[in-house]
Amino acid sequence: MATRTWAPPGPYDLGRTLGVLARGPGDPAYRADADGAVWRASRTPDGPGTVRIAARDGRVGAEAWGPGGDWLLETLPALLGADDDPAAFVPRHRLLHEAHRRHPGLRLARTGLVLESLIPAVLEQKVTSDEAYRAWRLLLWRHGDPAPGPAGMPRMRVMPDARTWTLIPSWEWHRAGVDGKRSATIVRAARLASRVESLAATDASRAASRLCAVPGIGPWTAAETIQRSHGAADAVTVGDLHLPKTVGWALTGTRGVDDAGMLSLLAPYAGQRHRACRLILLMSGGQPRRGPRLSVNDIRPL
Repeated sequence: MATRTWAPPGPYDLGRTLGVLARGPGDPAYRADADGAVWRASRTPDGPGTVRIAARDGRVGAEAWGPGGDWLLETLPALLGADDDPAAFVPRHRLLHEAHRRHPGLRLARTGLVLESLIPAVLEQKVTSDEAYRAWRLLLWRHGDPAPGPAGMPRMRVMPDARTWTLIPSWEWHRAGVDGKRSATIVRAARLASRVESLAATDASRAASRLCAVPGIGPWTAAETIQRSHGAADAVTVGDLHLPKTVGWALTGTRGVDDAGMLSLLAPYAGQRHRACRLILLMSGGQPRRGPRLSVNDIRPL
């Protein structure tokens, strides 16, 4: 076990900062203890690793295990948002002003791991969250590796390595409820794993552009990826079913706002548009629903 401590320069909210990395309440690679400590299992450039992170008395401490443990501790400050600058955000709407005031400890996490963020984003393409979370859970439990760590730690899994993703047979994808288009996109990305991971060292806009060059990956998936891998404060998720309506309702009380309308409303926050969306989602319940929820498209074999 190795350890490291980081002192945030101001208020800090560990749960809200890292919570976006969890893929549903049963994510095998992410756990939150009752005391607020967070466990993450990752496949790092050095191999599998597990880290437990806890905030106490104005400091954040971490313990790590496994071949990737040292890498996880080395990149800990970036993961916790040390490279993020919340002060760069200037609220221009009363809701955003109040959200910024209420959540001063929110920072944008940067994992530095592109494939780890890309694959679950692909699983979330055009399906319900519950479907995507179930697929991620099943694929990790069946094809991932046990997370390294001490006896008594939560049962967790490290996602499969790139080669394993390419070898998952078609019936296993179907068992997880993943259609051929999404599974083909994941396999394609896994075959380009070294080039995909190298994007962590490039700026966020270039990384998004390069990801979109991979067939099956569009602006929605690229934005969802670099928000986590790069901590990209300006990466707006366009093409989302709910986000434009939520932003429009929160900032104008108007129904039916589309992507173009959302981008227009977010224009005053250029450079910080993703942060603006995060704050809106923290404060706004969204517009009242008037239609049916997206139905589950179950392709699992009977």
